[in-house]
Amino acid sequence: MKKIVYGVLATLSGLVLLFSYRTSLGEEITPAAADEAASVSDTTSTTTVPQVATPTQTPTPTTTEEDAAAGTATTASGLVDGTYTGQSASTRFGPVQVALTASGGQITAVDVVDYPDSNSRDRQINERAIPQLVSETLEAQSADIDMVSGATYTSDGYLQSLQSAIDQAQS
Repeated sequence: MKKIVYGVLATLSGLVLLFSYRTSLGEEITPAAADEAASVSDTTSTTTVPQVATPTQTPTPTTTEEDAAAGTATTASGLVDGTYTGQSASTRFGPVQVALTASGGQITAVDVVDYPDSNSRDRQINERAIPQLVSETLEAQSADIDMVSGATYTSDGYLQSLQSAIDQAQS
């Protein structure tokens, strides 16, 4: 009989705690705040226009003071035509090495010469990550790209080797 009473009391205590829990989201949203948020999102969505670069435009340099102090290039404008192979970057799962082709002062092709592929999991990850990294590089025309989630080591090695190749192409 005692076990049943304790079980019922524990269940009731748990339910009281569960229903009394308030999230920060629930406390902040009031009808007035919801109306205000809706009107703000309506005005911002109609006034912002995404600007897309056309293929004939050249990227403008976006070097920050921090990048300038570190001596790293954030844009690839002004590259000397040719093919440049970056230094091999060692990662936890193996080396990553990138070769880029520059033509007309821009990156026209990126080839990943070496990447981790010793097991099926590495091949599966890099089969998805490498095309995404290459695509972002060609779009950004620099090493200032996002890493691929789930392929952190490959992405980091790719960025190191890519920056090395860009540095060579700028000399």
